[in-house]
Amino acid sequence: MTLIAAAAEDPTFHPPSIWEFFPPVLLFEGTPFAITRINLAQILATVVLVVLFLIGTRRLKMVPGRFQSIIEMGFGFVRNNIAHDLLGRKDGDRFLPILMTMFFMILFMNITGIIPGINIAGTSVIAVPLLLALVSYVTFIYAGVKKSPKGFVKASLFPSGIPIALQWFVAILEFISTFIIRPVTLTLRLLMNMMVGHLMLVLLFSATQFFIFGLGGFWSALGVATGAFGLAFTLFEILVAVLQAYIFAVLTAVYIQLAVAEEH
Repeated sequence: MTLIAAAAEDPTFHPPSIWEFFPPVLLFEGTPFAITRINLAQILATVVLVVLFLIGTRRLKMVPGRFQSIIEMGFGFVRNNIAHDLLGRKDGDRFLPILMTMFFMILFMNITGIIPGINIAGTSVIAVPLLLALVSYVTFIYAGVKKSPKGFVKASLFPSGIPIALQWFVAILEFISTFIIRPVTLTLRLLMNMMVGHLMLVLLFSATQFFIFGLGGFWSALGVATGAFGLAFTLFEILVAVLQAYIFAVLTAVYIQLAVAEEH
C-alpha cells in the first residue's frame, strides 16, 4: 500500500491545508458578528493580555513582587530596547504606547498558534497584520508631518544629493518604497511567518498520526521522528512569535525615526 493510497483510505488523516485559515463559523452565524476559531483565539489573547496587565499594574510597589517584576521587565524591554534605542528618550516616550501595544498584541496573538485546542495564531489571517500595518503607516506619516508640516513629503521623495536629471525617477521609487511597500511588507512578513508556522505544525503532527495510527508497524518509528520534529518546531514557533513581535515594533520605530529625522 502506498502512502497516498493509505492517506486516501484513512478518514482521520489531516493534511495541511490553506482552508485552515477559513474555519467554519462557531457562533452567531449569518450575522455581522460571526465568530470563528481564529476570532476566538484573537479574543482570548486580548482578554488574557488585558487581565495580566491590569493585575500586574493595579497595585504597584516600590519593591516589586515576582509577577510585577515580570510585567516591568516586559515594559522595560520595549521601552529601552525599541523606543529609546531607536527614537531617543523624548520621541521614544511619545510613541511608546503604540509600540508597546503592537509588541504585546502581536506576541500574545502569535502564541495562540501553539496552544492546544486553539492551534492557530490570531495573526495568521490578514485582518490583524493589515490593521497593525495601517496603524504603523498612519503613525509614521503623522510623526513626519508633525515634525515638518511643509517638508516631510518633499524630503521623503527628493533626498538631498540626487542629480536633477534623476530626481523625478528617484521620487517615484521613493514614493513606492515609502508609502506603498512599507505597509505591504509589514503585513506580509507577519502574516506569512505565522501561516507557514501553522502549516508546518499541521504537516508534522498529521504525519505522526498517519504513520503511527494509520500505517503502524515499521512506519511507527517514522511517526515518532515526525512527532519529535513537531515538538521541536513548536519550541521554535515560540521564538518566531517573539521575534515577529519584536521585528514589527522595531520596523515601526525605524519608520518613525526616519520620519522625524532632522533633514525633514
